[in-house]
Amino acid sequence: MLYDVVIIGSGPAGYTAGIYSIRAGLKTIILEGENYGGQLMTTTEIYNYPGFPDGISGAELMENMRKQCINQGCDIKSENVTSVDFTSNEKHFIAKTYKSSYDSKTIIIATGATAKKLDIPNGEKFWNRGISACAVCDGALPVFRNKQLVVVGGGDTACEEAIYLSKFGSKVYILVRSNQMRASHHMKEKVLNNEKIEILYNTEVIDVSGTNKVEKIHLINNIDKIETTINISGLFYAIGHTPNTSFLNGSLALNTSGYILSNNTKTDIPGVFVCGDVQDYIYRQAITAAGSGCMAALEAEKYLNGSK
Repeated sequence: MLYDVVIIGSGPAGYTAGIYSIRAGLKTIILEGENYGGQLMTTTEIYNYPGFPDGISGAELMENMRKQCINQGCDIKSENVTSVDFTSNEKHFIAKTYKSSYDSKTIIIATGATAKKLDIPNGEKFWNRGISACAVCDGALPVFRNKQLVVVGGGDTACEEAIYLSKFGSKVYILVRSNQMRASHHMKEKVLNNEKIEILYNTEVIDVSGTNKVEKIHLINNIDKIETTINISGLFYAIGHTPNTSFLNGSLALNTSGYILSNNTKTDIPGVFVCGDVQDYIYRQAITAAGSGCMAALEAEKYLNGSK
């Protein structure tokens, strides 16, 4: 069977692309992967997605988007794509999973990115129970307000996260494992001039502890090896993300951080489009991912209609 559009991945980008593609009358299938829904499936409450004045859980939002795709007539398979053949002699693309192969006139990649986490004993136990990788997503939650918070990282992102969190928390610590930050001079100055933020250099996380949520963080100074414990309510990772592109085997152009390069969702291969966090290393929000999913579907429709 030849599809008009094969969407690889899910989450707000993939599902939105599916909704727009199927509404355009395009024969569409979403290869959503075995763990569908993306990072939002492990996000408890979302308060910044438009249309939900009382908030909504990430899992519920993804289930709603998924059902909307199905109700519109979109095929969905919970299969992981292992490779894509971009060089078919039949002038179409072949997405391969461990079960089957799917031929398509266009491909939309929406595989997202995975947040890098610290390898600490209780890291998974307290994920989304005080540990997060997105201050903008979670920082304004009541559990973090007027509490001591910690950001791990030494770059511009860590500075931005800490400044954002300082609007809500009583104090924000930035943990830097070396004796200096990698952040730009401008961002460092903003952090140093914020009376709510304190930088702890040569400091690493040993673990976190608590009952039902994070209550303490256990640290070590990697120079003098002195261990300390601080009462906190939130630990935020700002140590980067890994774009989910390994299945591409270098077929598409990437930037130096591994994100797919694109121009209005167009990749360097005509007929192949990209949306969501696999190409967005700046915003990484559900709403921007959904918006780019819409853009990718519209661009795919234009391509199929012979427009540039």
